[in-house]
Amino acid sequence: MAMTGFRKLLLIAATAAIAVPQMAGAARPWLLPSETMFAGSGNEWLTVDAAISSDLYYFDHPGQDWQPVVTAPDGSTAQVENRSVGKLRQTFDLGIKAKGTYRIAVVNEMLMGNYMLNGERKMLPRGTTAATLATAVPQGATDVQTATATTRIETFVTAGEPDRKAFATTGKGLEMVPVTHPNDLAVGEAATFQFLLNGKPAAGLDVVAIPGGIRYRADLKQMDAKTDAQGKVTFTWPEAGMYWVSLSSGGRRGPGEGPGAGGPGGAQGAAAPAGQGGPRPMGPPQDRATYAMTVEVQG
Repeated sequence: MAMTGFRKLLLIAATAAIAVPQMAGAARPWLLPSETMFAGSGNEWLTVDAAISSDLYYFDHPGQDWQPVVTAPDGSTAQVENRSVGKLRQTFDLGIKAKGTYRIAVVNEMLMGNYMLNGERKMLPRGTTAATLATAVPQGATDVQTATATTRIETFVTAGEPDRKAFATTGKGLEMVPVTHPNDLAVGEAATFQFLLNGKPAAGLDVVAIPGGIRYRADLKQMDAKTDAQGKVTFTWPEAGMYWVSLSSGGRRGPGEGPGAGGPGGAQGAAAPAGQGGPRPMGPPQDRATYAMTVEVQG
């Protein structure tokens, strides 16, 4: 018997409801270019949207005051124009004046950590950086422990033929080195990227690739892979469109530090020895690094 339109709607709604838990709370940062390939006439323009969202690529989280950095094809820094930070997203324009590949990035580096004060361990304020650490730690504090949290968000556009001068690495956090150029991706073809962590191959990290448009489908269509000993990972693209590719390293708390000390989802202090009430002392914080890029796959 043919399924009525109403029954189809019920089935879609039920399927979507099942899919929500796996996506709930997933905040994905991204840069979305209006176009990735240009002729290279010297008078073309690009607009970039920047946001954090659960759905790709839609605006459903508060906007961020990110500072974009653009590396031009000759390795110099290009200036963005008409930058505007709204309630749900940021936008800016870039003049495409030279032939070659441009790297558009947002890079943030913060310090996490804690210190002892009057017999209690306190957490560093959110947003502390190396420059503000001295004022973030009060007088009289001892046993200061810090770790670095680095986030890099990127996308790439090319005028004319793709080149690789814009891909110089810094040796900080997670970075992508193209084996396959990110502006040379096609459906059905394998693409390989190498990831470095603090300048060395980022081996054994889980990498995800998710096509945009997840708001309109129940299946996330997520592809999962793991970097090899050289930090390399390969994806074969099943369909055309914009893809969000991301991985992270670190982020595990030290023994007894906060929720989950006794295991995944465990309560704070769950692993304390018998007869010793209260939470275990916080362990040293661990360095964290996150990377995300948006790439376009051509049909």
